Amino acid sequence: MLWVLLLLVAWGAAALTCIRLCLVTAGAAERSHRAARTPLSHELNLYETAFLAGGPQRVADLAMVSMHLRRRLLLARTGWATVVDPEGRDEVERTVIRAIGPGGQSRIAPLRAAAAAADAVRALADRLVAAGLAVPHGTRTSTEAAVRAVRGAAVLVVVLAAVALLTPGQETGHAGPVAAWFGLPLVLTLGCLAIARVENHPYSPWASPSGQRWLDSLPAPAHGADRDLLAAVAVRGVGALEDPDLRAAMLSGTRTGG
Repeated sequence: MLWVLLLLVAWGAAALTCIRLCLVTAGAAERSHRAARTPLSHELNLYETAFLAGGPQRVADLAMVSMHLRRRLLLARTGWATVVDPEGRDEVERTVIRAIGPGGQSRIAPLRAAAAAADAVRALADRLVAAGLAVPHGTRTSTEAAVRAVRGAAVLVVVLAAVALLTPGQETGHAGPVAAWFGLPLVLTLGCLAIARVENHPYSPWASPSGQRWLDSLPAPAHGADRDLLAAVAVRGVGALEDPDLRAAMLSGTRTGG
């Protein structure tokens, strides 16, 4: 009865990972509810909105697009950024200029990564976390790890079921019941993943419930003015860009438009 031992392993993996995901999710919700709040002294600006909607890389994208529109930075569809005006308006723009380096030119993909990891963006994130609008880094990574563990358990269940069904010596006619028994932990893991997805989609993984309510309250950006375009980029990412050359430049070296 090797399949029984394999079934016990499958159930153990499914149960432990699903329980972990539930505990991590419940703990994150409780910490978010109890966390001390340090209210922001101002209405959220576009950088802060961009962080809540898309994280540090969205902030870097917003800064680069803003600089391009104001002729401080030239973004070529070939994937290169060239400094036109070395004086940034704010610390995020100055961070972008420093990340480009003294040569005045850089590939956009590494520039985005360097700007997103800079102190100015981390300080912005810390302010939003302190205000209860953003999810702390540790909470987000713990949830992501728990979700990956449940996915791994689902794969393990399928592998163990295949081993149990293909192992020589199984009694004739037992394939159906064996598959049904392994189907139960598989349903558990897939159901847990589905619930987690429903709970979080289409919400940003960077925004807390309060931050998400802020994002949901924003009016749809109008078309025409540069600020409306920047607001669209902050909320929806560079996929919101209508200029095909600028969109191609910002999508260079990425898999998605966010």
